Amino acid sequence: MTTGDHPVLDEGRIKHLELIQAVVARMGTHSFLIKGWSLTVTGALLAFAVGDSDASVALVGLVPIVAFWFLDAYFHYQQRLFRRLYDRVRRPDTTVEPFAMDVAQGREPAGVLKAAVSPTLSFFYGGLLVTQAFAVLFVG
Repeated sequence: MTTGDHPVLDEGRIKHLELIQAVVARMGTHSFLIKGWSLTVTGALLAFAVGDSDASVALVGLVPIVAFWFLDAYFHYQQRLFRRLYDRVRRPDTTVEPFAMDVAQGREPAGVLKAAVSPTLSFFYGGLLVTQAFAVLFVG
């Protein structure tokens, strides 16, 4: 059934799209929380390093930044995969099984690394790395 040039989606497909959208939203929430934790941990280690004039603490502070960066990149990549699934499910000629949540068809080589160097993550975590690197060089 269509209305004008657009097909009407059945109830099952709408529920499927809602499920996928909930996962996308959850991935966005996780990414937001990871950014908050990275700021908190980095800020605490930076304050401790500057307060004690200890460059080794500032150097150790680089590790959680990189760890949070790649964890955030993983969630960012998963979010992309579910958006691609959403796009496939919404099409009228879809071959996606009802309520399937398999994102394998949307995978790409080096997907997490590609997500890690996306502008949003690069600017955020790159800024934290630069700040921490200044602390390593100038504290002590």
